[in-house]
Amino acid sequence: MKKFLGILILSLLICNFGFADYLKVIDGDTIIFNDEKIRFSGIDTPELKQICSKESQKIFCGILAKKLLIKKIGDEIPKCVREGKDVYDRVLAECFVNGESLSSFLVRSGYAFAYRKYSKKFIKDEEFAKKNKLGIWSMKFQYPWEFRKGT
Repeated sequence: MKKFLGILILSLLICNFGFADYLKVIDGDTIIFNDEKIRFSGIDTPELKQICSKESQKIFCGILAKKLLIKKIGDEIPKCVREGKDVYDRVLAECFVNGESLSSFLVRSGYAFAYRKYSKKFIKDEEFAKKNKLGIWSMKFQYPWEFRKGT
C-alpha cells in the first residue's frame, strides 16, 4: 500500500494536472502566474474589446493578440525576469519561453507595440512588423493607449 501511494503521488507530480491553475493569460500583455499578475514590460497590446478593421471587416485585434500569446506559450512554463512594479501593483517583467522573449515575439509578429513611453527595447521588432505589414500593421487600428483614453 505504501509503495502504491508513493507511485500515485509521483505520477500526480509528473503529470501536468493544474497547469491552468498556475498560468492564465489575461490578454496579450498580461498573465497571472502562480497567483501573481505579471504585465509584460516595454510593450502594449490592443485591449480585448478593441476592434481593428481590414478591408471593411471588423477584427477583434486584442483577442487575436491574446490567442497568439496562448498559442506561443502552449504547454510551456514561462520564465520571467522581474523589472519592478507598475502603478497598478502588477509585476513588470519580460517573460521567455524556450529562451525566446514573448514580448519580442508579439511585437515582431505585429500584435503588440513597442511601448516607447516606458522602453526603447522593442523598437526594432516593431519596425520589422510595420515594414512587413504583419499583424495589426496590415489593418486600420488605434494605438491601445489612445483606445484606453476613449473608454
